[in-house]
Amino acid sequence: MRIERIRKLRGPNRYLSKPVMVALVELEELSGRETVDYLGFTEKILMVVPGLADHHCASGEPGGLLAKMRRGTFFGHVTEHVTLELSHLIDRDVYFGRTLWAGTDGRFYIILECPRDEWPGDPTAEDLLRLAIDTVQETLAGGAPDLTGRLATIRSAYEASRLGVSTAALARAARERDIPVRRLSDVTLLQLGYGRHRRLVWAASTQGTSTIGVDIAADKEVTKQLLAAAGIPVPEGVIVRDEESAASALRYLRPPVVVKPLHGHHGEDVFVGLQTCEEVLAAFRQAGAGVAAVLVESYVPGRDYRALVVGGRLVAATELLAAHVKGDGASDIATLVARVNDDPRRGEGHDRELTRLTIDAVSIACLSSQGFRPSTVLSRGQTAWLRRNANLSTGGTSRDVTDVVHANISRICTRAAEAVGLDVCGIDLRVTDISEPLIPGTCSGGVIEVNASPGLRMHLSPSEGTPRDVAAAIIEHVYPPGAPTRIPIVSVTGTNGKTTTVRLIAHILQQIHRSVGTCTTEGVFVNGDLVFDADASGPRSAEMVLADPQVEVAVLETARGGLVRYGLGYDGADVGVITNITRDHLGSDGIDTMDDLVAIKSIVAEEIRPGGNLVLNADDPNTAALASRPGVRDRNPVIRLFALSPTNKVVAGHLQRGGIGYVVEGGWLVEAAGSKRVRLAPVRDIPLTLGGQATFNVANALAAAAACRALGVGVEDLRRALTLFQPAEHNPGRVHVLHVGGVPVLVDYAHNPAAMAAIGDLIRRQWSTDPVAVITLPGDRRDDLIEETARAVAQMSDRVVVYEDEDKRGRAPGEMTDLIASALIDARPSLQCIAATGVKHALTTALALAAPSGPILVVYEKLAPVIEMLQQFDTAHAALLRPDSPYLPIQRTERSEQPVPHTRQVPVRSDSTIR
Repeated sequence: MRIERIRKLRGPNRYLSKPVMVALVELEELSGRETVDYLGFTEKILMVVPGLADHHCASGEPGGLLAKMRRGTFFGHVTEHVTLELSHLIDRDVYFGRTLWAGTDGRFYIILECPRDEWPGDPTAEDLLRLAIDTVQETLAGGAPDLTGRLATIRSAYEASRLGVSTAALARAARERDIPVRRLSDVTLLQLGYGRHRRLVWAASTQGTSTIGVDIAADKEVTKQLLAAAGIPVPEGVIVRDEESAASALRYLRPPVVVKPLHGHHGEDVFVGLQTCEEVLAAFRQAGAGVAAVLVESYVPGRDYRALVVGGRLVAATELLAAHVKGDGASDIATLVARVNDDPRRGEGHDRELTRLTIDAVSIACLSSQGFRPSTVLSRGQTAWLRRNANLSTGGTSRDVTDVVHANISRICTRAAEAVGLDVCGIDLRVTDISEPLIPGTCSGGVIEVNASPGLRMHLSPSEGTPRDVAAAIIEHVYPPGAPTRIPIVSVTGTNGKTTTVRLIAHILQQIHRSVGTCTTEGVFVNGDLVFDADASGPRSAEMVLADPQVEVAVLETARGGLVRYGLGYDGADVGVITNITRDHLGSDGIDTMDDLVAIKSIVAEEIRPGGNLVLNADDPNTAALASRPGVRDRNPVIRLFALSPTNKVVAGHLQRGGIGYVVEGGWLVEAAGSKRVRLAPVRDIPLTLGGQATFNVANALAAAAACRALGVGVEDLRRALTLFQPAEHNPGRVHVLHVGGVPVLVDYAHNPAAMAAIGDLIRRQWSTDPVAVITLPGDRRDDLIEETARAVAQMSDRVVVYEDEDKRGRAPGEMTDLIASALIDARPSLQCIAATGVKHALTTALALAAPSGPILVVYEKLAPVIEMLQQFDTAHAALLRPDSPYLPIQRTERSEQPVPHTRQVPVRSDSTIR
């Protein structure tokens, strides 16, 4: 077996509403072989991965996979389940897997769920799949795979890359409130919400956390000065920079003292309860690393506590115990440490609820001060302390005391947070008892430190006591109850009309003074300004729009390619629009049939938010049928159908059932609900429709009207916006009519059979004559679809100039020209087919061929150079329309039993014979 390709779908996709990895796997020698073909394989693999015995597979109960393996199943399926089980062994909680035939014997797609917030660049999923493949193959070969070492390596990398406990809790708390969450980097930066309601959180730091407050908290001496100035009790301390000053500080403060870095964190290099000058000097050398300033403080007797303050309110408190072990009367301290570290809650650093204990120089010194060594056997119940400072980062534990915090101490904590200027902070206290008041001016305790971006794990999962949902408290601080977190999202998909419909919806919404973000094949726009110039109809562009804090409503073109390769770029739309679903892109990315294409487009229909609307084209059977798909019915959206005729049977039936429809009636766009009719706008007044001649744009206007009405746009606002939408200004490159020397030139992006047929129908309606057609077609379509599109061109035009895209999309130079020309002449032998060497040559040739009244159809690859050239030609049309304009004709010989390929000719004058 080998992996040929891996693709990660980050958003909702055709397989799952969660992220997945899709791996194309070649079974090679295992092609066509089943588990029963290898004697004893099932039992052997169970010895290696015993957890497979509990896998349900399709049976819905444990043992389902075993039963299938014993009856016989392919090895792609086995590998899928082994990968899932290996994921569980490293505490990577995923459950969905599927294996699908990839269209050729021995080739399968293995689809595996990924954790929702796993960074796309994280190699864990791929590493686990490779280990699963190796495990299956080694078992087949009679070996006994040892997973321990490789799994440990994968686990270590996964622990380092996944969200920490605090950040994961924040993401979970946000989703519980239906707030969108997106991980923005391989660190712990999260985006919450969409558009103008977007907020950023980084661990326990929020977008509102003061940078000044963070800097103050990082400087322990400045923090103490501010707290003392606010009347908050703090230990007396001295900053020292050399050993002599450190010794003097001990004499001044009197032992015991605490030595710690002035800018330390996580309890590192903190030395507590030092009595002698030698101890202080040794601590100074380590805490200051020989160069940095060090703080020497009076030791405050009592217990260690951490209080969490969020938005001026104490939301949790725990008592902290330093790292320690308790004896059992038989085991030495080193063994007890190893036993404690077996707790699955303990990990390295901050990855888990607790941190692993270590026996290092600090812990050995601490043990020595108690008369112990790592080899000492403790009596039952006897405690050995590995650290003097109580900090989870050094292996400490916590006990929740939130319910017993005295009001006096609660006020001290909130005032400390206010004094430093932090909205979320951890207050370290040392007091005799947190349930008793802390009296200023006494020795009953004080605030030791204030921590910015505090860890949450001691509150979320205390070793003892009640867990506190402090993540929810932080989310509530970021988004108070009732605060909006989302913006309206309109997602538009289909084969044709997507870009026009998106632009029209965005235009309508902008007329009612809303800040609109759009993404289309022409780029990302915010309030009409281009902010990203690219084909922006995929999920990354959608994410760009939804991350923009200016945007109040998003209108997203959602194309097939992005859905297949990455999934959706959002987690639910308020309005989904499907314009039509026709033959295009078949044969690409595993989309081989119309059923496949419908399944991809239906993702938009199935990812509608509760109470949302779905706008469907009732004139297209494939699109209208989406309303009855199980995934759509489960969401129960409001269905709004549109059709060009009020007699459309699908719309009529929908209206009888109490639905809402949009049709053309009496020359008006009409909204229908039951027997009620609301006139929206006269078709003749909508420039986009060319007086009603562009029937496909009438349909696009109906779709846009339905979407905007779903968002609450009033009739008068809708009518005004529709009449103000000018094709050349607001919809360039789509039914875009220019005049060059009096010749009408229609520029459009038609690139599939349905679009070409629609354009041909428009030209016949508008000009009553065949156009000169200048065409190029994208090379990433199947040959039969390209030929079908060329035949549609031949139906409308008897003079065609063919040029190739600059981007050949995998085709050899000249291949597309030959393919298109051959199909054109096969469809219409009398057709003049001329091969141009580029778009400029194609345009000059078409202008030379055109009659004075035209028209010319131009299909483009890139719009800007085409428009620029046509405008230049119009300025100098007298010089350009001379008889000696050069072109390269393609000449076709008489038809015979075997087609004769067309041949390229040298440039000739326009008075030469053209066939």
